[in-house]
Amino acid sequence: MKILIIKLGFSETLDEEISRFSSLGDVLRTTPILPTLKEQYPNSKITWLVDEAPYALLQGNKYIDRILIWDSFVGFQLLEEKFDIVINLEKIAGLCAITNRINAWKKYGFRFDEVQGTYDVYEGSEYAFDLCTKYNIKKNNNKIWQEVLIEMVGSTWQKQPYVLGYKPKTQEVNDIGFNYKVGAKFPEKAWDDENWKALEIKLRKDGLTISWQEGLENLYQYIDWINTNKIIVTSDSLGLHIALALGKHVVAMFGPTSAKEVYFYSGSVIQKEKMTDILPQDVYEKIIALVNHK
Repeated sequence: MKILIIKLGFSETLDEEISRFSSLGDVLRTTPILPTLKEQYPNSKITWLVDEAPYALLQGNKYIDRILIWDSFVGFQLLEEKFDIVINLEKIAGLCAITNRINAWKKYGFRFDEVQGTYDVYEGSEYAFDLCTKYNIKKNNNKIWQEVLIEMVGSTWQKQPYVLGYKPKTQEVNDIGFNYKVGAKFPEKAWDDENWKALEIKLRKDGLTISWQEGLENLYQYIDWINTNKIIVTSDSLGLHIALALGKHVVAMFGPTSAKEVYFYSGSVIQKEKMTDILPQDVYEKIIALVNHK
């Protein structure tokens, strides 16, 4: 049983946007499909096609037998191979066209519409398509991405975890980690620096140790830093998903994006219309609740 997963990170799966910059978080939150597939097909061999940037998130993953990094030639290779199942989670028209032509008996996810010259979906994946293209359905959606994905391949959402390939080389030494930086793509996700500083003062008065975000120049070092903290305070970002994959308690702040499509395995969420509506006291209370609970 050969299975191919196409998830480079160029398109947010439940959003219409397509980019040439990989969304590492979207790749990581696709990984709950792996234990699902291995449970359905115990003897399967899974190949994952990914962009170079998120490769470090998948490297060493026990469920993946082969990782292919996207380049100008790998598409021709895939056209010469045979697969039993192909799952395409990219909406780029060219990748959808390649998916149409790959030799496989069953296909899930996005396909190429030869008439319109854009993406469509294979039978059984219609809800994912509607979430990308129909505002009212997305607005009223109460399903998280992992649930949609796992139901797409005919299985049941059972809170399957993220599966991070890299194993951190660090130990927990800090009470709280401030994952305060956001990517240049969505600067509106950032929380004001003055709020972070005010929060630090409150927490240090309680004798809690604080660590500010480190390691962004190297993904492995970034994962290592996250692992040094018992609780991660973060906005909607890659660090949030890594923290969840590592089993950390999180306090997640959402403003311009929706928390409805993220499953929080362990932690708390603060959802406001804008990040400026979130006050240090709001976050402080969530953190203390987690500290007392632990």
